[in-house]
Amino acid sequence: MKAIIGKKVGMSQIFDENGHVIPVTVIEAGPCVVTQKKTAEKDGYEAVQLGYEDVAEKKLSKPEVGHLNKAGVSPKKYLREFALDNGSELELGAVIKADMFQVGDFVDVTGTSKGHGYEGVVKRCGYAIQRKSHGGGPVHRHVGSRGSGTDPSRIFKGTGGPGQMGGDTVTIQNLEVVKVDPELNMLVVRGAIPGPKYSLVTVKNTVKTHKVKQAGAGISSNPQKASGRNPQKASARTK
Repeated sequence: MKAIIGKKVGMSQIFDENGHVIPVTVIEAGPCVVTQKKTAEKDGYEAVQLGYEDVAEKKLSKPEVGHLNKAGVSPKKYLREFALDNGSELELGAVIKADMFQVGDFVDVTGTSKGHGYEGVVKRCGYAIQRKSHGGGPVHRHVGSRGSGTDPSRIFKGTGGPGQMGGDTVTIQNLEVVKVDPELNMLVVRGAIPGPKYSLVTVKNTVKTHKVKQAGAGISSNPQKASGRNPQKASARTK
């Protein structure tokens, strides 16, 4: 597995070689420093702890400062643990940059979604507003009746209602890396990722399986079909 810690910079758009617009999100990925190595002999599993973003020593507790001094690295604000493929080869203090990912890789990005506070059912669950043509008073955005009082005498699980919205850990899977700049610590991925600008995110290679399409995969072998008789026909290309 490949992984790195970063921050969401914001969204933009770029153009590919064919002139198509690609919506992208820019991530400030790394540099990260190896602050601890977990081994199967000592800890029961293999993993690497990465530190990201320098911070003043006075903002850390004494155990945190001692932990980082033992690794010989400067104080770090964020620490995250990953099971990297080359974890056994990395030494304490090793620097990991954005160039560990390549253009064309697919990644999963995890972040904290924007917090909206305590919201009603219209914004939180997408409920419709009640009609205003026949009164209704100040309850046009209220949830209304929740169900019968005799049977089932309860509210079913999963029923929408007002409550806390956002602030959840969200993972967006299978995003394509379209640009990598290790000098600027920049990682550009296609699509949107969770969280507001400058929020912390972790980027890992995707858990999805990508299968390479074989040549002629869309052409039928049935001679009665247009794609089987002549693959170059328009009717064959649209099937």
